[in-house]
Amino acid sequence: MQKAIANSLCFGVYKDSGEQVGFARMITDKATFAYLSDVFISETHRGAGLSKWLIHEIVSHPELQGLRRIVLATSDAHGLYEQYGFKPIANPEIFMQIWQPDVYSLV
Repeated sequence: MQKAIANSLCFGVYKDSGEQVGFARMITDKATFAYLSDVFISETHRGAGLSKWLIHEIVSHPELQGLRRIVLATSDAHGLYEQYGFKPIANPEIFMQIWQPDVYSLV
């Protein structure tokens, strides 16, 4: 996890006390492409607009302006992301992946 965070543009949401209640990271070359990943707001802080604030801050970040494509995968927050310009991929058949679900398993 440390390597993933070290090689990403990370965003956090914190209470005045310093307690972290949200997080997201962008994996990007900062020139053409970015992948939004690991977005969360703690359950006890949901419903207060923090996810909207977080996504707004991410898509407004100076280092992420002018990218050709920003993508993400979500199973349940389509409505949130649509508010910030995200749309279903028009031609998903052109995308491929190498999927290794057990890559982090101890051998």
